[in-house]
Amino acid sequence: MMDELAGSRYTTIVLFREVVMPVSIKETTSIKLDKQAKEEARLIFKELGITMGDAFNMFLSQVNLHKGIPFEIKIPNELTKQVIREARLGKNVQDFSIDELNQ
Repeated sequence: MMDELAGSRYTTIVLFREVVMPVSIKETTSIKLDKQAKEEARLIFKELGITMGDAFNMFLSQVNLHKGIPFEIKIPNELTKQVIREARLGKNVQDFSIDELNQ
């Protein structure tokens, strides 16, 4: 095609635009996690097609974006604290089935 255009009155100009992508520097770190929570989360991340590291990087990005924890954290009021204490002691707790919850 260039030979066809060589004798024409048109000039072909090829422009290259350099796209520079920021390179993130990865760092290895060590944190203590609840073993069961970590395993459950790992299975969810696997289903989503991301690694534990990807998930933590997403969390850190959201912390930076929101300038804080990216979800609400509340301290329970006295009534809620009392109910939690009683539940841990097995008080005022009844067995129920999934079917009962779905009604």
